Amino acid sequence: MKLGICSDFSLLRILVDGIPPCRDSKLLIKDLKVDEVPLRIYQPKWPPTGKRRGILYFHGGAGTFGSIRAFERICRYIAKKCDSVVVSVGYRLAPEHAYPGQYFDCLNATLYFMRNLEEYHVDPALIIISGDSCGANFATVICQILLNRRDLPKVRAQILLYPGLQGLDFHLPSYQQNASVPILFRKLVIYFCFRYLNKEPSILEDVLQSCHVPESMKQKYKKWISADIIPDEFKTRGYVPQKSTSYKPEVHEAIKEILALTFSPLLAEDSVISQLPESYIVTCEFDVLRDDGLLYKKRLEDNGVQVTWYHSESGFHGILAFFGYGIFSFLSGKKIMDSAPFQKNLKHW
Repeated sequence: MKLGICSDFSLLRILVDGIPPCRDSKLLIKDLKVDEVPLRIYQPKWPPTGKRRGILYFHGGAGTFGSIRAFERICRYIAKKCDSVVVSVGYRLAPEHAYPGQYFDCLNATLYFMRNLEEYHVDPALIIISGDSCGANFATVICQILLNRRDLPKVRAQILLYPGLQGLDFHLPSYQQNASVPILFRKLVIYFCFRYLNKEPSILEDVLQSCHVPESMKQKYKKWISADIIPDEFKTRGYVPQKSTSYKPEVHEAIKEILALTFSPLLAEDSVISQLPESYIVTCEFDVLRDDGLLYKKRLEDNGVQVTWYHSESGFHGILAFFGYGIFSFLSGKKIMDSAPFQKNLKHW
């Protein structure tokens, strides 16, 4: 039986939300709403030695599922581990809340926090914007948007955990190698793209074959999005160059949103990329989105932006959703969290 969009996402959202953790005596946890967007703010209860770092966290879930509750364990861990104020943003989900509303929700939450740093005893020079999966996409876009805001504190760093950053090429080596690797299959990526944009996935196969991308766009962006740029060590598990496919204008028109800068921030011009803050990028070997992270890493480095990169050799997409669940969690996920520059002992952060 084929489930409707409401029923299938309702079930998925319940499953992803998981089991709420017990109360934490070491944290002050505050819930509020900003422009109808739920925020949960985590503050260590112990007295600060000085002003703290402020970390905004945008959760993953393809823009259609996931919640503050689902990522509660991660945000608590970050707040305690690095003595920081963490703001978890419960942006409203598609398709009920139409794209690109999720970006506006994340932006409004960021603006609220930046304008109220004193209340949370946060150093305006130590603001970090972070997220995982599509939340890392949101973090990337918000960092790009804020570059020209002279009335706000400058973002100190962006932390991108297995980000999805482009909708041009679904035949990169990581998409081929991990096409059938749980929990994010290649076709599932495109299916979620359609659901996120509230469109019927009838042209899924055409998008998979890149029929939605005009030839002029392929030529323009191949310097930034191409298997030729991916280091050879990431092709050892197999890679077959994609055969040329015909552009279909009707397919482009139906799904052109995935080629926009909000959906594909990897396409931002060098003049934007070069201004971005210091960055930390996590990629996982068994993840269709691995190469998005690798390509963005190269773009940042080519434009003089300092990048710290961590590659999980045994990690898979969504591994952090299991973080903090005891025997159900993965050592690779713990290593990702412990390696990330949320840690207070990393001096350059």
